[in-house]
Amino acid sequence: MPHSSPEPAFTELLDGAAWIRPCEPVDPGPGSRPAYVVRLDVELPADVAAATLAATAHGIIEVFLNGRRVGDEELVPGFTAYRKRLQVFEWDVAGYLHGGTNRVEVLLSDGWFRGRHGFERRADGFGIETAVLLGLKGSSGSGEAFHVVSDGTWSSAPSHIIRADLMDGQSVDFRRLDGDGGVDGPWSAVSIGTGALYDDGSRLIPTSAEPVRRIDTLPPVGVSSPRPGTAVVDFGQNLNGWVRLTSLGPRDTHLVLTHGEVLAGSGLVSTENLRSFIFATGDLLPAGQIDEVISSGRPGETFEPRHTTHGFRYVQIDGLPGALDPEDIRAVVVHTDLLPTGSFSCSDAALNALHTAGVWSFRGNACEIPTDCPQRERSGFTGDWQVFVGTAAFLYDVQAFSDKWLADLAADQWADGRVPTITPNPAGDKPSGVLFEDLSAGSAGWGDAAVVVPWELWRAYGDEGVLRRQLPSMQAWVDYAARSAAANRHPARAERRPVPAAWETFLWDSGFHFGEWLEPGVPPAPNPATDHSIVATAFLHRSAALLAASAKVLGEKELEAKYSTVAAGAREAWQREFLTGHGLLSIETQAHYARGLAFGLFPAGAREAAAGRLAELIEENNGHLGTGFLSTGQLLPALADHGKAEEAYAVLLSRGTPSWLGMLENGATTVWEWWDGVAQGEVRGSLNHYSKAAVLSFLYTHVAGIRLSEHPTADEAAYRQVTIAPVPGGGLDWAQASLHTPQGLLSSAWRIVGGDFVLDVSLPPGTRARVELPNGTVLAAEGGQRTFSVPLQQSVRA
Repeated sequence: MPHSSPEPAFTELLDGAAWIRPCEPVDPGPGSRPAYVVRLDVELPADVAAATLAATAHGIIEVFLNGRRVGDEELVPGFTAYRKRLQVFEWDVAGYLHGGTNRVEVLLSDGWFRGRHGFERRADGFGIETAVLLGLKGSSGSGEAFHVVSDGTWSSAPSHIIRADLMDGQSVDFRRLDGDGGVDGPWSAVSIGTGALYDDGSRLIPTSAEPVRRIDTLPPVGVSSPRPGTAVVDFGQNLNGWVRLTSLGPRDTHLVLTHGEVLAGSGLVSTENLRSFIFATGDLLPAGQIDEVISSGRPGETFEPRHTTHGFRYVQIDGLPGALDPEDIRAVVVHTDLLPTGSFSCSDAALNALHTAGVWSFRGNACEIPTDCPQRERSGFTGDWQVFVGTAAFLYDVQAFSDKWLADLAADQWADGRVPTITPNPAGDKPSGVLFEDLSAGSAGWGDAAVVVPWELWRAYGDEGVLRRQLPSMQAWVDYAARSAAANRHPARAERRPVPAAWETFLWDSGFHFGEWLEPGVPPAPNPATDHSIVATAFLHRSAALLAASAKVLGEKELEAKYSTVAAGAREAWQREFLTGHGLLSIETQAHYARGLAFGLFPAGAREAAAGRLAELIEENNGHLGTGFLSTGQLLPALADHGKAEEAYAVLLSRGTPSWLGMLENGATTVWEWWDGVAQGEVRGSLNHYSKAAVLSFLYTHVAGIRLSEHPTADEAAYRQVTIAPVPGGGLDWAQASLHTPQGLLSSAWRIVGGDFVLDVSLPPGTRARVELPNGTVLAAEGGQRTFSVPLQQSVRA
C-alpha cells in the first residue's frame, strides 16, 4: 500500500515518459545476461539553474549525467512487491548539467526483477524484460524550461558489464570501454514497453525508507597464496557487499574472484556450505558469488561490481600475473543506510564479542529488505524478521525499513489471508505453482510476522500509523489461522479422539508448519503430516492477543473484543491439549516451555513450576540450550523472569555446542544458521543468519535492564514509559547500554563497587521510569540523570 499522496512529486517529472527496453535480440539466459546502457544526448539551455531527475526500473540502475554517476544509492530502485509497489527515486541534478549537449545514460541489469533469487535460485520472477522509466525536468536562470523523458529516441548497447546477477556475480570487460569511459557500441534503438505492468502507473511510489549505500570499507587482515597465480584474502569479518580491486594487471588479464565464508583444507575458498538444492529432486545448485574482470591495461582502472552483492569473509582471486598487494583490495560493506541507535558493553569480553557478531549479522542481512542470509537465498523470510525485529530495534532505527517491508507483505498476502514464507514474493499474492513454496505459505511463526512486526514497531516507535495501515493484513492473517483451526483436525488426533473436544475450535493442528525449526540434534523435516499444533496454537494465541491490543490502541472496541476471544480460546486449547500437570507439558522441549512462558500460556500459578522444568531440561542437556529458530530469543527471559536468572546466565555463558559463545570459539564473526555450523572441521549452512542473535535483546532488557511494556498504551510506547531493571549475574562486574529513543538518549549502566550495586540511569526529557533494584527496591524517576546504590545480594555474583 502506498505511504504517500496520490500525486507524488515524480508524477510531473514522468509525465510523457515511456518504459524503454534495451535491444536484446538474444537472451543468453539467467546468470549470463549483460548489463545494458540506454542513453540520449540532449540540448539544454545555458545556465541550468534547477533540475530534478526521477527514475525507476525493472531491474537495477545507475544513472550517469555527462559521465558522472548520480547519487550514492546502490541497487536502485530497491526491492519491493514490484507488481503493486515500485519505488521511484528522485535526485537534484542541476550541478551535473551544463548548457549545450548533455549525455544521459542509464546502466541497467537484471537485479531482483528478473535475476536469480531465493533458495532455488529461480530467475524471471517478476518479468522477462528489463526496462527503464525516466524523467528530467528543469529550467535555466532566465526561466527557460526543459523536460527530457525516456522514449523511442533513446539508443541502447550491451555494456562493459558482460554478466550481472545478484546471486551469480558480475563480470566486467574493461576493453569494451573507449578512452573516455564510454561503451564502445554497437548501438541500437530501444523499444517501448506496453501492456501489463508497463501500463500500471498506480504501482509507482516514492521511496519510503533509507536506501542501500556503501557504508564502510575493510582492509585485509591476511593474504595468502596457496598456489601460483592465486591469492586468498581474509577480511577478518563476515559481511555483505563486494570488493574494490585496483592494479588489475596488463591488458587482457582475466581475474576470477570467488567469495565465501570459509576456507577448505587446501587454503582455497570453499562455497560448498552455501549450495542450495531443488526441493523436488534434491539436486544441488552452484553457490554463485563469482565475479570476473578483464583488464584493458589503462592506468587507474578499478573493479567494483555494483550490480551484485555477496556474503563473504574470504575472497579468492585467480589469474593474478604477480603477487597481490594488500593495499590494492578492500571489502566494501553494503547495506541499507540505517541509523545506529543502541550500544552495549560489559566486563565480559566474550559477551561483547557476541554483541558485535550479532550486529554484524544484522548488517549483513539488512540489504534493502530484512533477509535470512546474504549469500545463499537473500530472501525476505517472514519468520526471520518476526523473530528479530524487536532485537533490531535496539541496534538500529528500523522503523521506515520495516514499514516499507510490511507494505510489501500486505501486497503479497493471499486472498484467504495466508502470508507467503518470503516477501517480496516473486509469485505475488497467489500460489507460485512450486509445490513446496505454496505448501509452506501460511506457516505459524512465519505468517505471524503480519502481526508481530507492526506491534514491535508500535512498542519501539509509538506510531499508530503502522498499526492502522497494517490492520487489514493483521486481521486477514489471524482470521485465516482461526478458520484453519476451526475447520480441520489432524488425522492422528481425529483417530485418537473421534469426537472433537470443545476446545479444538481454537486448536490449530492442520496445514503445513515449519515448527520450531533447527533445534540442535533434530534434523529438519518439513513434512505437512507432522502435527505442530503445540507451536501453531501458541502463535494463534499470540497474534490474536497482539491484534486485540492493536485494536485497543486504535480505539476499535469490537475488533478488540473479537480477537480477545480468539486469543483466550487458543490459550485454553493449548492448556487443555498439552498441559499434563502443574506446569508440565505432554511434549517436553525447551522451546515449548520457553514459548509457553514468553506468550503467557501457562496459568499464573504454574509459571514458576514451568520455569523450573525448563531449567531441568537444560541441566539434563549438560547445561546447553536446545531451542531452535522460533524460541531461542525467548529462552533467557523465560528463565530470568521466573526466578531462574542464574540459570539464564549459565546458558548465556556456556561454551561448546550448542551455544552462542561456542560459535565464537569456532571462529564466528556473525551468528550461524545452525548451532553446529562449524564442528569437527565440517561446515554446513549459512554462517550469517541473525535469528539466533535475538539473544542480544537479553543483553539490553535484562543485563542492562532497559525494558518496554509488552502492551504499552499511547502514553507508554516509544520509551515514554520505561522500566529499568538490571539483572546482575554471571560474574559480571559491570554492564552498560544506551539507546537513542524517539524521546532522546536513554542509558542504564551498573557496576559493583565493594559490596554495593551502583546504577546510573539517564533518561531523556519527558520519559518516566520505574527503577527496580536487585534488592527489591522500586523507585520512580523522570528525565535526567540519577544514581542509585544498594547493598549487593551475594547470589547475583554466582
